[in-house]
Amino acid sequence: MKRILLILTLLLTLQTSFAQKESAFGDGEWFKFKMSYSNWLKAGNATLTVKDSKLNNKDVYHVVGKGWTTGMIKWFFKVKDRYESYFDKKTIMPYKFVRNIDEGGHTKDLEIEFDQKNNKAYVNDKKHKKKSVIDTKPNIQDMVSTFYYLRNNLDTDSLKIGDEVKIDMFFDEENYGFKLQYLGEETIKTDFGKIESLKFRPYVMAGRVFKEEESLTLWVSKDKNKVPLRIKADLAVGSLRADLEAFKGLKHPFKIVVNNH
Repeated sequence: MKRILLILTLLLTLQTSFAQKESAFGDGEWFKFKMSYSNWLKAGNATLTVKDSKLNNKDVYHVVGKGWTTGMIKWFFKVKDRYESYFDKKTIMPYKFVRNIDEGGHTKDLEIEFDQKNNKAYVNDKKHKKKSVIDTKPNIQDMVSTFYYLRNNLDTDSLKIGDEVKIDMFFDEENYGFKLQYLGEETIKTDFGKIESLKFRPYVMAGRVFKEEESLTLWVSKDKNKVPLRIKADLAVGSLRADLEAFKGLKHPFKIVVNNH
């Protein structure tokens, strides 16, 4: 429960090759997800919004991700998270990242500026009034921009079962090596009908939150949008599932399998 937005953003990284030239998303795209705990208890909601913006006279996309608990869960464990990423419209390289969270009283208020030329991250920990400069890997991504960077560069024709992708991501105050494996195709039932999807296994750190490295599975639409449809996570206690509930502003047609039976 403490990682609703982490699951939606860090773990929506789902690509293996970088050949697609046509953008998978654009200004005005919006997703809403519904969360359920142990497959039946409503746990919360999350949204992702893309807007055109400018940062230091550069054309950027400004993405805002929000997550919050609802229903009975919020009386026991209240979550209110906000993530923001400002990244270049052409390269999808991030310039600025914001993480402002309150997860059951555990709070963070971070603002990070990336110097992509010199491979530096300038971290402003507002909660503790502490600033630091950390070396990063070349072409570093933040946990939100990663999703959009990889969506934009997926060549579905080259995917083979077992293929893996690794990407360098900066999370909080450290570099994070992320790995994901392609599991194949699957047609799944959603609120919108049956949809052909690509299935992935993101590898995560086992321990306090997740049971093991293979605790996550995710599905994205097999079309030019690469829409995140579903995420399942086996947690240290129980399981969490996120399903796409609503969307608008997709750049390409959203394909739904018509069932005549």
